[in-house]
Parts: sequence; structure tokens; C-alpha cells
Amino acid sequence: MQAFTVHNFSFVTLKFNGFYDLEEWRPFLFIPYFLMFLLSTISNSVLLYLIISKKALHSPMCILIGLMSVVDLFLPIFFVPNMLLSFLFKWNGISLLGCLVQMFFIHCIGTFQSTLLAWMAVDRFFAICRPLYYHKFMQMPNFLKYIIVPVFRNVILIVTIVSLAGRLSFCGTNEMDHCFCEHMAVVQLACGDISINNIVGLVTVFLVPTVDFIFFSLSYFVILASVLQSGKSHLKAINTCITHIIVMAVTLTFALMAFLSYRIRNNLSSSARVFLSTMYLLFPSCFNPIIYGVRTKEIRKQFLKFIKQIKILPHH
Repeated sequence: MQAFTVHNFSFVTLKFNGFYDLEEWRPFLFIPYFLMFLLSTISNSVLLYLIISKKALHSPMCILIGLMSVVDLFLPIFFVPNMLLSFLFKWNGISLLGCLVQMFFIHCIGTFQSTLLAWMAVDRFFAICRPLYYHKFMQMPNFLKYIIVPVFRNVILIVTIVSLAGRLSFCGTNEMDHCFCEHMAVVQLACGDISINNIVGLVTVFLVPTVDFIFFSLSYFVILASVLQSGKSHLKAINTCITHIIVMAVTLTFALMAFLSYRIRNNLSSSARVFLSTMYLLFPSCFNPIIYGVRTKEIRKQFLKFIKQIKILPHH
């Protein structure tokens, strides 16, 4: 059977086949995924509007939360609408070129999300443990200097895995047991040797989200230790730190289970694997606005003012 090489990859069509073992129940998945997409879009849009429009929210931490809202707003747009159409109308086809573009944006924005979480932990470290140095290290020019290295790392690794995937040959049936173009789901459709793709994919997982999580956790561990040693009552700080760690841990668990399920023999059904993959992208987008927005005192105050204004407007 003829293989399609990278020279005519724009003519290769892949087909999403995720959740097909649910058969007649598959269209009902539209409801929970649409509601999650709606929650993500509305909550992140409101949060972003507040941070941009209110000068009181132009602090380094709020700017980081605003950047997180941009990430959480755009990440689902690259795969959820297509997935919803697939549930309702069985529009399952995508060109290999379109798939590689989707893969790049999903993974690139996803890695930026974990990097932002790590830098939020740094912000909290300086605010709580080194308040005298906070403005020195968290001013925007200094912050940009520090964040450019991890962002460069993310882009280089994602460009590498997408480029390697684009060089593969595809032949036979191109049905992907997935709902979007996740790296290993696409790579496993190839005819030739995919060991390099597998290795680079694993290296990316451990060099980006795993390293970011370790950095994130160490920062919060130091914060918690500092708060407990100070002998002061910092229950709010401890509560916030623990909440952040739980959200990051749940997201990373979803991601690692999804990635490793392609590489380790397991009893996970195909639907369970697809569910894990969608959750490590959608779960943070839905809950980050609540965890990092509503639970931040300054943002909560502005949000309550915003709600009061909405209630008053109809009477005028």
C-alpha cells in the first residue's frame, strides 16, 4: 500500500474516532463538553476584562493571572468546537497539515500554561518570603528576562515534536482513536519507525510540565515552611498554596496518565484515554479562573463590584 510522505502531506486526511465505543450515547457527550467550554469561555473572558479594565489589578500577580486567562481562553478553541461538531454531525475529518497545526497550538499553549503556573509560584515566594525583594524581581522588565528561557524551551521542544511528526509516512487506514490531534495519537498512525518521536515526546513531557511542577511544588513548599516557622497566623496563604498545588497536581496527573497510556501496557479503554486527554486541557481552563481569580482578594473585590454594576444597569 502506498505511503503518503511529507511532500504531499496536505492531501492526507485523518479521521477522529474518539469515544466511538459509546455508540448511540456518543452524541450526548456534546452536553458536558459544551457546558465546560461555555464555563471556560465566560469565566476567562470576565476575568480578562476585569484585569485589563481595572488599574487596581495591574500588579505583577494579576498580570500573570491575566496571561493565564488568555491561555485558558484560547486553548479549548483549538479543539473543543471541532470535537462538538464531531459529536453532533460526525464531522470527523481533518487534513494532516491541519492536524499538525492543531497539534502545535494545543501543545505549545499547554506548555505555556504550566510555565505560567511555575512563575505564579515564584511571585508568591517573593511576596510572602522575600517581600523586600518583590518589586526588584517581579518588575515587568526583570520578569520578561527570567521567563524568556522557559518559553524558548517550550517552543523549541514543541516545534521539534511537530516537525518530526510531519516527516512520518502515513498509509492504510488513518482513523485516529482520539478527538483532537494529540502527538502520540497521530504518531501511532504512521507506517515507519516512531521510536525517535516516542523518545522526544517523553523528553518534552518531563522537561516541561514535570520540571515546572517540581519547581512549582518546591516554591510552595518553601512558602509553607516559611509561613509555619514565622509563628504568625497565615491560614489564608496556606489555604491558597494548598489549593494551587492540588489543581496543578490533578492537571499533571491527567496529562501523565494520558501520555504514558500510549507507551505502557494498560487496561485503559480507548474512551478513558481520550477522556484523560481532554481533561488535562479542559480542567485547568474551567477551574483556573476560580482558583486564581475569585480566590485572589483584589480580583474578588473588583468582581463583586462588576456584578453589582450589572444588577443596577437594567433599572436605568
